[in-house]
Amino acid sequence: MDVLEVARWQFGITTVYHFLMVPLTLGLGVLVAVMHTLWVRTGRPEWLRMTRFWGKVFLINFVLGVATGLVQEFQFGLAWSEYSRFVGDVFGSLLALEALLAFFLESTFLGLWIFGWGRIPKKLHLAALWAAVIGSWISAYFIIAANSWMQHPVGVELDDATGRPVQVDFPAVLTNNTALAAYTHTLVASLMVAGTLLVGVGLWHLRRRELAGRPATEVDHAVWRRSVRLGGWVTLAAFLLVALTGDWQAKLMYHQQPLKMSSAEALCETEAPAPFSVFAWGKLGSNECDDVHSLTVPGLLSFLAHSDFESPVPGVDELQEEYAALYGETYPDDPARFGALAGEEVDYTPLLAVTYWGFRLMIGMGAVSAGVAAHALWSTRRGRVPTSRIGVYGSLLAVGAPFVANAAGWVFTEMGRQPFVVYPNPDVPVDEQVWFFTAQAVSPGITAAEVWTSLSALTLVYGALAVVELWLITRFVRAGVTTGDTHATPVTLPSQRDRDGSPDDGSPDDGPPDGRGDDDVLSFAY
Repeated sequence: MDVLEVARWQFGITTVYHFLMVPLTLGLGVLVAVMHTLWVRTGRPEWLRMTRFWGKVFLINFVLGVATGLVQEFQFGLAWSEYSRFVGDVFGSLLALEALLAFFLESTFLGLWIFGWGRIPKKLHLAALWAAVIGSWISAYFIIAANSWMQHPVGVELDDATGRPVQVDFPAVLTNNTALAAYTHTLVASLMVAGTLLVGVGLWHLRRRELAGRPATEVDHAVWRRSVRLGGWVTLAAFLLVALTGDWQAKLMYHQQPLKMSSAEALCETEAPAPFSVFAWGKLGSNECDDVHSLTVPGLLSFLAHSDFESPVPGVDELQEEYAALYGETYPDDPARFGALAGEEVDYTPLLAVTYWGFRLMIGMGAVSAGVAAHALWSTRRGRVPTSRIGVYGSLLAVGAPFVANAAGWVFTEMGRQPFVVYPNPDVPVDEQVWFFTAQAVSPGITAAEVWTSLSALTLVYGALAVVELWLITRFVRAGVTTGDTHATPVTLPSQRDRDGSPDDGSPDDGPPDGRGDDDVLSFAY
């Protein structure tokens, strides 16, 4: 493989690995904050135990997410310096705001929450958690705004002297409709990830307690039952919102990046009405569109693209010719900038196999999550406890479904815009459009051997981090709501006096002098 291909593999692997942790951080942070709020308002011990248990999982994931996210920043300068030069005027402000306003806000207040148990007033302690969660959501917006600018560049003008875009309208960059659609879609998908986790783990613990003959009157039973019910309703609501925001995104994509969406349907020729492909077979892997055959639903693709069942949708073959006429049939014959692809024919059609199956994997895994949530809510209705081994362990296994859906959606989004790393905006005249080929984005002085070395090292490090995260999460999930006795009866814990609903006088919470009881969140860290 040449340096471009290896660099793309490296960026793809590290980004997808990091993105596995991002949705859980965004979604679980909100749910933990809700649990903490309900404990402060009601004083019920099960909400406190839920906050501390799920808080541990949230914090483990957060720490690993930060560690893996730092690598992304370095890659911009090491393997993709030409790309960094091109987008720098736009990305500089977005990444600076992400770091200064969001990341530091998130980290500072999360530290207050971690070490504030028993040291600061309850309501101030709760406010610190909400500030950290809001910081993480703000941080996500700036990153998604940057990525969405690559998908749909707005608010810039092309500098004739340098050939690079200059930002002239920062509000336009922040209010990019692509960013708004992608952001809402990402957030509700993150809630689906967190909700499915609550369902799977909660059902497993409920079955475990039922088979052990533990009474349903205990606090721990309420912890797992409430986790399942909360996770189930959140997942179902999130799935509906994912469908709505996904439809919004699809309509924008058909206007802004028609080749991406036509490739996702393996639609070779323009059709009116256009059918939606349920399943395809043939030469998807070779991009031979005419040799692909599909089982379809008539007219549905027209509805997804235009909200009616009759409008035409352009096919891959027609769009390939259109793009070649607009942006050139071949790459410029400049080996210094385009490497081995200099002078070669440009294939504007993304890999059909990746876009087609990535799109369906995203939808299918999301549907699995919703199905598991519906099963959990039905099986725990009116105080019931499910004991079916298949149902409970299937729900636990399905925890991975929304992670796969998120990763597949991200791969589809990024791979579908190839061969552009910055996609041209169709709303701008061609002579004013900003675009950048992926082939010219790699650092000019880097070699394939150097990228292979960093890819191998990062793979080893990320593999080790994956083992650490899975071991820590598995350890605390199996331990349950306390590190000691899981048979706790519904009494006020010694470290939680004055938290049973008595009025808050603003004084610090009672608890162990050093705040390090067995139940203390992140007690393993200090």
